[in-house]
Amino acid sequence: MVDWSPIAKVYDPLKAGSIDGTDVEPHDRAVWRAIGGRYKPNKGVVGDALLTLFVSRLNPQTTEEKLYEVFSKYGDIRRLRLVRDIVTGFSKRYAFVEYKEERSVVRARRDANKIVVDQHEVFVDFEQERTLKGWVPRRLGGGHGGKKESGQLRFGGRDRPFRKPINLGVGLMQERGGGFNKWDRPGKRDREDRERPRESEYGYRGRRDDRRHGDRSRHRDRR
Repeated sequence: MVDWSPIAKVYDPLKAGSIDGTDVEPHDRAVWRAIGGRYKPNKGVVGDALLTLFVSRLNPQTTEEKLYEVFSKYGDIRRLRLVRDIVTGFSKRYAFVEYKEERSVVRARRDANKIVVDQHEVFVDFEQERTLKGWVPRRLGGGHGGKKESGQLRFGGRDRPFRKPINLGVGLMQERGGGFNKWDRPGKRDREDRERPRESEYGYRGRRDDRRHGDRSRHRDRR
């Protein structure tokens, strides 16, 4: 628990697939693919990774000009790249923004996350591909975040940080008889049950059977 952090410092596909980073077995096939896959950052990417922001969940109609207008408010931009499909030219709804100064990156990450651009709330974070060791992208089963609760969720990033694991020491104490929780506390009905005279199991069942099938003792008396 001492080394626990809500944000991953090194990317591990198994931990990224776990809500608290403690899973010991993959829970979906994509995690298996990410564990077995080998990914190397794109050598064609230029610019300083430490000065670059990742911007996603963009409106398909958002243009480079619009992004430049929005993100230039936080500092001087050196490069801006809206990723497009190589065949159709349509936006893939994410972009990279490289600033000239570190303070501009920090400010944009802090203030631009979840702002609305062209009626879409955008997500902003540091670039992960070249800065997080062991990074595996979503197309190979890795990545961080996820919008659909029933979909491929990945944890350990800004969008979905790890939840703090349950303190195992408390669980062990309860198994040994120590401590209690709200379900262990005697309620009003429990106290009434203890104070009420107990009947034999057979007698109780007998009355219940009588209600369903008739009083058998009366039939025996008539004979």
